[in-house]
Amino acid sequence: MVANNRKEERTSSSIGDHPDHDQQIASHNMTMAPRKRNRHALGFLCCFGGSDLPEINLKDNNPLQFLEFSVPIPSAEELNARFAELVDELDLTDKNREAMFALPPEKKWQIYCSKKKEQEDPNKLATSWPDYYIDRINSMAAMQTLYAFDDEETEMKNKIVEDLKTALRTQPMRFVTRFIELDGLSCLLNFLKSMDYETSESRIHTSVIGCIKALMNNSQGRAHVLAHPESINIISQSLRTENIKTKIAVLEILGAVCLVPDGHKKVLQAMLHYQVYAAERTRFQTLLNELDRSMGRYRDEVNLKTAIMSFINAVLNAGAGEDNLEFRLHLRYEFLMLGIQPVIDKLRGHENATLDRHLDFFEMVRNEDDLELAKRFDMVHIDTKSATQMFELIKKRLKHTDAYPYLLSILQHCLQMPYKRNGGNFQQWQLLDRILQQIVLQDDRGEDPDTAPLENFNVKNIIKMLVNENEVKQWRDQAEKFRKEHTELMIRLEKKERECETKTQEKDEMMKTLNKMKDKLQKESLELRQTRDQMNDLVVQLSEFSQGGSISFSPLPPPPPGGPLAVPSSMMSESLPPLPPPLPFSTCPPPPAPPPPPGGPPPPPGAPPFFSMGMPLPTTTTFSSTGTSLKKKSIPQPSHPLKSFNWAKLNEEKIHGTIWHEIDDLKAFKVLDLEDFEKMFSAYQRHQKEMGSTEDLYLSTRKVKELSVIDGRRAQNCVILLSKLKLSNEEIRRAILKMDEQEDLAKDMLEQLLKFVPEKSDIDLLEEHKHEIDRMARADRFLYEMSRIDHYQQRLQALFFKKKLPERLAESKPKVEAILLASKELIRSKRLKQLLEVVLAFGNYMNKGQRGSAYGFKVSSLNKIADTKSSIDRNITLLHYLIMIFEKNYPDLLDIQSELQHLPEAAKVNLVELEKEVNNIKTGLKAVEAELDYQKRRIREPGDRFVPVMSDFITVASFSFSEIEDLLNEARDKYAKALKHFGENEGKMQPDEFFGIFDTFLQSFLEAKQDLENMRKKKEEEERRARMEAMLKEQREKERRQKKAKAGSISEEGGEFDDLVSALRSGEVFDKDLSKLKRNRKRSGNQALETSRERAVTKLNY
Repeated sequence: MVANNRKEERTSSSIGDHPDHDQQIASHNMTMAPRKRNRHALGFLCCFGGSDLPEINLKDNNPLQFLEFSVPIPSAEELNARFAELVDELDLTDKNREAMFALPPEKKWQIYCSKKKEQEDPNKLATSWPDYYIDRINSMAAMQTLYAFDDEETEMKNKIVEDLKTALRTQPMRFVTRFIELDGLSCLLNFLKSMDYETSESRIHTSVIGCIKALMNNSQGRAHVLAHPESINIISQSLRTENIKTKIAVLEILGAVCLVPDGHKKVLQAMLHYQVYAAERTRFQTLLNELDRSMGRYRDEVNLKTAIMSFINAVLNAGAGEDNLEFRLHLRYEFLMLGIQPVIDKLRGHENATLDRHLDFFEMVRNEDDLELAKRFDMVHIDTKSATQMFELIKKRLKHTDAYPYLLSILQHCLQMPYKRNGGNFQQWQLLDRILQQIVLQDDRGEDPDTAPLENFNVKNIIKMLVNENEVKQWRDQAEKFRKEHTELMIRLEKKERECETKTQEKDEMMKTLNKMKDKLQKESLELRQTRDQMNDLVVQLSEFSQGGSISFSPLPPPPPGGPLAVPSSMMSESLPPLPPPLPFSTCPPPPAPPPPPGGPPPPPGAPPFFSMGMPLPTTTTFSSTGTSLKKKSIPQPSHPLKSFNWAKLNEEKIHGTIWHEIDDLKAFKVLDLEDFEKMFSAYQRHQKEMGSTEDLYLSTRKVKELSVIDGRRAQNCVILLSKLKLSNEEIRRAILKMDEQEDLAKDMLEQLLKFVPEKSDIDLLEEHKHEIDRMARADRFLYEMSRIDHYQQRLQALFFKKKLPERLAESKPKVEAILLASKELIRSKRLKQLLEVVLAFGNYMNKGQRGSAYGFKVSSLNKIADTKSSIDRNITLLHYLIMIFEKNYPDLLDIQSELQHLPEAAKVNLVELEKEVNNIKTGLKAVEAELDYQKRRIREPGDRFVPVMSDFITVASFSFSEIEDLLNEARDKYAKALKHFGENEGKMQPDEFFGIFDTFLQSFLEAKQDLENMRKKKEEEERRARMEAMLKEQREKERRQKKAKAGSISEEGGEFDDLVSALRSGEVFDKDLSKLKRNRKRSGNQALETSRERAVTKLNY
């Protein structure tokens, strides 16, 4: 062990390795018999078990060389007395003391003289005494509160602490005793408590923990640390650091303390202390987070996770967990509730032998415990996640016992416990859980193996302490009040922010459009002046020609875009008036009006397309086809409005000659119970059929009956929408008239309002009952008041189009630009051209016959490169090989993605859908223009802002749309050129398919490049590991030879703590138990197969 080696070095240095020792000494070759370890119980205290007497054998093959002593050897009695004082300082065990006293007198005197000479050395430094280190560390703790250390000071401070750590390991026992007497442990603990953040993350922190670990490597030091009331708690606080080495050192100390007598409970108390210190939700939460977190560096990550798992296994299986099944189940359940099982499954991916050993031990012990618990209930497995199964087992066990009534009593009182959906009042259940835990875990002496036992508790007082209902209710009411006020303020703020954002956006858009229009105006003005000059020249030449002179026409420059100029005869002698600006969409005829929506009336003639909603035409008297009018019906009138029957009425001129001509419904009225019919189908909504009391009757007479003629489901949905709007009908009407200048109506609300536009049938029914408007239901009144707005549906659609247009343009423009830029990149890319050249060369080289001697290939073939696998290594494809060729001969090609950056976006664009969306925007703009023309012709009511708002909007929107339309035309042309550039048929391949081929190839290219990089890293890692293993093997062999060559090396008890840490780290401490559990598991599995058909569950997932 490393610790033993260090202690041997301490002893050998005491014997005669001083640099000033120049005497010739006898070379005694002594060999010590190995110490036998005696594991008991679960074998965790192996290092504290008894050991046989070490044998020190004198080898006679090398004769003794006599020494020349400067001081004669005293008498045997005096020599033994002096040598006893020296041995006492070395803090050896009784058996090792006996081995030391068994040495020859010459060896004893040599050891004694060497040690005394070292102690009396005048050049001995002050660092040989603990006073020096304690003073320096105290001053460091004081200074770090005043100012931060720089790198040089930090290195110097760290060297001081490292020197102390070395001294605690190598100096004689009196150094450690002196250090303890001067309260050096408190000095170290105070330093840990007073550290600032920079110090806690530095190597100084790790070194201080190392000093405590070195102190615990000594029997007196270890006892002193364990006796200190706060030492383990303060050490646990160091888990808060991000320094991995510090965490590992702390976990090794805590795990080893678990294996020391009376240390296990101190560690559990320390973890509860850390829960409060680190503000954990529950105990061990930080450990599980660290166990699941990825650190980056493989070695550090595995070392930390191994330390955590070794600590968890020590906590679970040492101390009370050594022979107490209930304690192990109790403590393991904490880890399972924190989600340790999925983390363990994830840790298997590290494929580290040491880590896997700890994981195997955790799962083996867990499975054994689960089987043992199941055996108590004559089961193979108990699903502890199923409340039903656990209750049935308890019920079955207690069914015919004296305890069964008490189980029923417990359940009955559980039913009376307060239940709240929001999780309140959980403290009562927490109290019940703690009581049950203590009942299960407490031993016969009343001692609890876990921390925080509940003694002398009073349920009422504890619940009052946890929850003061009156105070909570008072604060809850006040919090609710503040929440409502906050919500109202946030709504007002959001409304103002939306209004400000919209105004700012509209202003920015108008400024951009204005600047673009100025540029366009200047350009067109220049063209206009040039055209006028040309026309004036033509007029002069025509005048000369009409007078009979010969005219020589100079060639005219080509006319500006827009077609040939037609010059009317009235303009030949007159100056030309200025040309009007071009109208938007003047180059193409307007599209036909779309059909009306299903269920709605067809648009009347002359109404604007897309927004039209005709008003009902006035009824006129009609005659039948025979020229005679039908008999006028005398239909009884109901005493109050009835629900409507939504039928399709047959025109009167079509009645003659049908069955309806012979039917007389007036006869039916004579036998119908119209009064009962009115009750059944009244338009009023009756909420109660009967009045149960005089008070109910009084209230019902005061309640106004609601009139509803709209379909019930539609009315209900309309009411839900209005409740979300949180606006009155008048506010909605005002917002629509003002075109929502204050941003009261969000886009999604406008979209929903379009679903509740009153239809013609609704308007007819509502007009019949307009005199009862005060009795109308909320939805009916809303639809009636909205129907009073002229062109309500068209206004609503125009407003929605206005709000939605920026978003639609913002979505469409990047798609158009992606196609345009991707097409340009493909045509211009030199790296792609070179890549295709290499692929063509390889293809022609590989293919023979008709498939060979190709001059080019379809771009779709690029994605088939990865399908060609190597005949040597199936993991290598032609694409991998190409990349290796590029790395060697064409390194510039590896960065081909930089020239084709817009391919991924272009591969997502569906050109058909994009063109459809652009055409829809164009149609919507024309519909808004038509509605704007209509609104300009009519007399506007006060507050109507449709014309000024939409006039500004249509100016900006038309110009913005023209930009994206021109961009789309350019993208089409450039895409067609790209298809032709690569030999693809135009019109047969959409952009998403064409660009998708290249995008898929580039993705495969990147993946193949990453595969090669991973292969290289794996190979380098394997080579590095092989070198490291060879070096470690050589180093272990060298240490073994050195250890074997040293004579008289004595193993001390003081190194047992390091032995314990090392065994815990490697998992050796669990080897014997793991083998035993595996044998038990195999034996139990065979028995289960013979005695039961149930399959044993060996792994649970929490």
